[in-house]
Amino acid sequence: MTPTALVTGATEGIGRATAFALGRAGYRVGVCARTPTRIRELLGDLQAAGITAHGHPADVGLEADVNGMVAEVTRVLGPVDVLVNNAGIALLKPFDQLTLDEWDTTMATNLRSLYLVTRAVLPGMRTRGHGAVVNIASLAGRNGFAGGTAYCASKHAVLGFSRALMAEVRKENVRVIAVCPGSVDTTLIHKQAVLTPNLAKILKPEDVADTVVAALALPERALVSEVDVRPTNP
Repeated sequence: MTPTALVTGATEGIGRATAFALGRAGYRVGVCARTPTRIRELLGDLQAAGITAHGHPADVGLEADVNGMVAEVTRVLGPVDVLVNNAGIALLKPFDQLTLDEWDTTMATNLRSLYLVTRAVLPGMRTRGHGAVVNIASLAGRNGFAGGTAYCASKHAVLGFSRALMAEVRKENVRVIAVCPGSVDTTLIHKQAVLTPNLAKILKPEDVADTVVAALALPERALVSEVDVRPTNP
């Protein structure tokens, strides 16, 4: 039976690349993001590539949106076998310029969403006795940098969440995988001024997507619980 994967934050960057990589690897692909028009465009592109896909707009920081999105994707594509929690933002600025609203927005997108979407699909994985939850963390989940207080805090929490959940569900044949990329050439990195990486040398979204697919391709008895992805020659 063809497995189903669900990718959050799927209309650009790592999420978009991962949706295509999973589709090429033989998955039916569910996608979500906030903007309906962008979801429709992505679905058209996926289907043009011969990938079976369905999507639904959702703010993954809102419980009702998440539950409705998961129900719709499941209705069309079947139960979710692989969840890729990719949705994320980076509001990078010195701490004394960071507002409470920006802090809360970061935590809602990068962390609350992780809880809500995982909670919606994990019970089915446990009942069926197989599945995988892939959380896109960051090397910023291991190291701090100036201007990254909210972002680094959220990504440290993603790693803590992943490690604890892995310990809970691994004996039920559900894998939890944290992927920690360095700087990736996406709109997220382009829309901030704190980090100034060499754009010619940093990772591409496809590098992270291929890492996700490779981790999932291991035999189900094998679990890569955490993987760092760095540019070879930054």
